[in-house]
Amino acid sequence: MPKDLVLARFRDAVPGRRMAPGEPAALGEQSLRGDDDLNPDMRADMEGRKLIQAAVLVPLVDRPEGLTVLLTRRTDHLHDHAGQISFPGGRIDPEDADAVAAALRETEEETGLPRAHIDLIGQLDIYVTRTGFEVTPVVGLVRPGFSLNPDTFEVAEVFEVPLAFFLAPDNRRMESRVWQGRTRYFYVYPYGDYYIWGATAGMLNNLAEILGDNDSAAA
Repeated sequence: MPKDLVLARFRDAVPGRRMAPGEPAALGEQSLRGDDDLNPDMRADMEGRKLIQAAVLVPLVDRPEGLTVLLTRRTDHLHDHAGQISFPGGRIDPEDADAVAAALRETEEETGLPRAHIDLIGQLDIYVTRTGFEVTPVVGLVRPGFSLNPDTFEVAEVFEVPLAFFLAPDNRRMESRVWQGRTRYFYVYPYGDYYIWGATAGMLNNLAEILGDNDSAAA
């Protein structure tokens, strides 16, 4: 999908989802989605639970051959989501002005991607995970020419996947596992040796819905 079309889709998206490059970032009202969308019985488990506020950057790298999505593979020793594929990001700290500031700070700390290379263009729905995180995903267009310096304690690998891969409905699957005696369903985007699932896959599905190339009703 060409960069101009991506910008147009966010420009025409639901108010509050778009951000104009070069203008101050401001988050509007967002819809909620999460792991319980595919697992309605999980909602009772989440009721009254204090959620940890977090933010991630959804980085779309403007490569000559087409836009790519920059992702990280978390190290295996981390307490939360060890070894999983994720967007750069993390908890919102008290010193962060807002979710946007947290996403940019965490991205630079985790990957070394300078915020000067990032133009914010929009946001996705807030995503609530079964592990108790309420995540605000911020979408940024990344200009090439950057160099990365990953934090090896948190990040095992940084890699890119063509955006077109996530926009093709046939590349998304629904799978299930038994967790604590109950069957849990989740989206998966298998890409080569990478198994992209859970909250990251859910956010990618949301991105594809906004860009309009995904059959969001497919299972």
